[in-house]
Amino acid sequence: MPPLTGGPSPMGCSYAIRSSLRSNHIFPTGTVCNPGARHAVSRSGFPHLCPSPYPPPGSPCPPPAQECPMRSDPPGEPGVELADSDDQRELAALFQRGENPHFSGINTFLKAPHLQELSQVGEHQVAVVGVPLDAGAAHRPGPRFGPQGMRRISALHASHYCERGADLLDGLDIVDLGDIFLAPADLDAAFDRITRGVAYIVSHGVFPVVLGGDHSVGYPAARGVMEAFGGKIGVIHFDRHLEAREPAGDRRAAHETHFDLGNLVQIGVSGWQAARAPARDGSLVIAVEDVEERGLDSVADQALEAAWSGGARGVYLSFDIDAVDPGFAPGTGWPDPGGLYPREALRLVRRFAAEGLLGMEVVEVAPPYDSSDVTSLLGVRLICEVLAASVASGHLG
Repeated sequence: MPPLTGGPSPMGCSYAIRSSLRSNHIFPTGTVCNPGARHAVSRSGFPHLCPSPYPPPGSPCPPPAQECPMRSDPPGEPGVELADSDDQRELAALFQRGENPHFSGINTFLKAPHLQELSQVGEHQVAVVGVPLDAGAAHRPGPRFGPQGMRRISALHASHYCERGADLLDGLDIVDLGDIFLAPADLDAAFDRITRGVAYIVSHGVFPVVLGGDHSVGYPAARGVMEAFGGKIGVIHFDRHLEAREPAGDRRAAHETHFDLGNLVQIGVSGWQAARAPARDGSLVIAVEDVEERGLDSVADQALEAAWSGGARGVYLSFDIDAVDPGFAPGTGWPDPGGLYPREALRLVRRFAAEGLLGMEVVEVAPPYDSSDVTSLLGVRLICEVLAASVASGHLG
């Protein structure tokens, strides 16, 4: 991965990064070539290094086939600079990626490889993508820092799952695509880009893991899954608040309008902050009291039956972290006491993943309000539990 500053490379190449926020790209891309200070755009829309000397200013940059000859990507170590001399090999070894300590290296989810060639996403099994948007926050902003927070703290997670004797990075081919570029001032455009980004992942047969962002991203993400999957899907949605009522204000900034697709199940709802919505066809609300009175197995059976009924061909999991009691997950945009316990949530998502999921999202993680990163850690744990259960049940891996 090239540095983010311009100037001559110790390996004999020169480069600089300049992001281009073109509206026709979902992920940030683009540059032009200029001697000593620019990089080119590869076929996938991401940068490749130009050799030195450069062509005259303003002329096209050399194609990817003419990349710097001292740059190669050995298996498992993308972006490693190699050369023939001992000095250059020693220098390259300084920046090799591997089992770095958690405080070192680039922040990707579980330190999985960062995939820059998006055209190759279909070669992998799981793709993590961030959606740093909180322009639809109903209470306080902060979830836009959720993807960054969960990636950073995920470095504390070993990929080995001791209870099941499984290793996520050995059993799954996971890549991190980075964040979808969004313009928060235009929610309609942002939602469209989220839909296209998630649909692109799913259309290549890859399991998407979406890191929010506030819960407004849930609708465009689920829409992308449905469009790419090409059939009716169910949505199992954990939340402390009802998200199926009509908004009193601007529809674009409301979370609550967007889950009227397929068979919707809402788990963890209770409290005083939202009125009960009118019943909808195929919609099921499971309150915290239902979990307490009937038990986890009973409510899980009911949720799965509703989500998969009526010809649904798959289920998407949406987890709003505020479904968990704020004593355990304080870092969220809309905390409300009396939510689920973490162990209840973890057990439920394992059960749902064992039946097979099309993808998942974790939203409303707001690191500015967190304490010791416990909310970000819980978000990461939820994702790891889903992936591990999916592998154990044969749906992934």
